[in-house]
Amino acid sequence: MFGRFLEVSLNTDDIAASVQFYERLGFTQLTTGDTWSHPYGVLSDGRLCIGLHQRRGPAPLLSFVRPELARHVAALRAAGFEPLAARLGDSDFHELQLRDPSGQDIALLEARTFSPPRRAHPASLCGWFSGYSMPGADLDGLRAFWERAGFIALDLPDEPLMQLALTSDTLTLSLHRPRLLESPMLVFTDPQMPERIAALADRDIRGHADLPRGLDRRANALIESPEGARLLLLRADS
Repeated sequence: MFGRFLEVSLNTDDIAASVQFYERLGFTQLTTGDTWSHPYGVLSDGRLCIGLHQRRGPAPLLSFVRPELARHVAALRAAGFEPLAARLGDSDFHELQLRDPSGQDIALLEARTFSPPRRAHPASLCGWFSGYSMPGADLDGLRAFWERAGFIALDLPDEPLMQLALTSDTLTLSLHRPRLLESPMLVFTDPQMPERIAALADRDIRGHADLPRGLDRRANALIESPEGARLLLLRADS
């Protein structure tokens, strides 16, 4: 329904500082087009693309590409997705904005805004990107919203941090309890996460004090980017 996942779109006041931060994490810059009039950059670890936008507006956005977007508006409304904002003029780059029950903002774009990587990228120092986690308590509403969008929902009764997983072929979403952290998180996992955290410390990138309760600081970390994005690094089972 939403199309193919493109990027997690973040707003930044200093795009150069944000780019340098993600490069220190091991992300690689991709080639962007001229779609946006504001400064714009994209970095990738091979699985996740992070779009850095020097602009104002809702953020973070989960951005998807839906070709022939203008023709798809009627079907979106019929499925219960009412746009919060739309730009669909004949001379415009077509874009819709939606919001899910947790308050997560979503952008649907008519086309890609950057070129896909020409070769495989090495993994970043963060580990394996496992998904995007959102704070929220309305499990039923969130499940219904994302299932209408084509995601498959799975309960996680034995998972202490995440309450619900929502999967597609291009993105995994999860819901975490707001008392753990009130902001969304980019979640990375690796069995050797303590070694990765040590390597990041060597680059003067250290964990944030707001690490969710119950996680061992020697094996897990929460880091924050210059524009305020949270990256949760978790030691995974082998």
